[in-house]
Amino acid sequence: MKKLITTFSLAAGLFLTSNLVSAQQKIGHVNSDEVFNNLPEAKTAEASLDTFTKTKQAEIEKMITSYQTKLKAAQDKEKTISEANKESVIKELTAAQTELQTLGKSIEEARTKAAQDVSKKQGELFTPIQQKVATTISAVAKEKGLAYVFDVSASQGNNNIAYMDGGEDITPAVKSKLGATGGKK
Repeated sequence: MKKLITTFSLAAGLFLTSNLVSAQQKIGHVNSDEVFNNLPEAKTAEASLDTFTKTKQAEIEKMITSYQTKLKAAQDKEKTISEANKESVIKELTAAQTELQTLGKSIEEARTKAAQDVSKKQGELFTPIQQKVATTISAVAKEKGLAYVFDVSASQGNNNIAYMDGGEDITPAVKSKLGATGGKK
C-alpha cells in the first residue's frame, strides 16, 4: 500500500512538473496586416487587381449604357404609336423588348462572371504572397524559439484575443526577412 501511495505521489509530481515546463513555452504575436501593407509584392498585386477589376467594371458599364440607349429608343418609339402605324410599331416594340431582355440577362451573366474572374485573379495574385508570409512567420518563430504565434491583425479576427500582455512581437522580424518597407499603418 505504501508503494502504491509513493508511486502515485511520484506520478502526480512528474505530471505537475511537466505541466509547469509546458506552461513556460514562449508565445509571440504578429500583425500580418502590417506585413502585407508594407510588402512591395502585395502593393503590386493590389494595383494589378484594381486594374483588372476596373477593366471588368468598364465592360459591364458599356453593356449597361447600350441597354439604356435601347430602352430609351423603345420608349421614344412607343410615344409615336398611332392608329395608322400601330401594327408595325407594336412589332418593333416586341422585338425591342426581346432584345432588352436578352441584353439584361447578358449583363447579369457578365456581372457574375466578372465577380468570379476577380475572385480567381485575387487568388492567383495573393495566394503565393500569403504562403510566403506564412512560411516566413514560421521561420522567424522557429528562430526565436516560439511555441505559439498569434496573428493580431484585424483581418484575421484579432477581436478573438481579449487581452494580450507581453509576448514577443515578431512583426518587425517578419517584415525585415521579407524586405517589407515602411512603418505601422
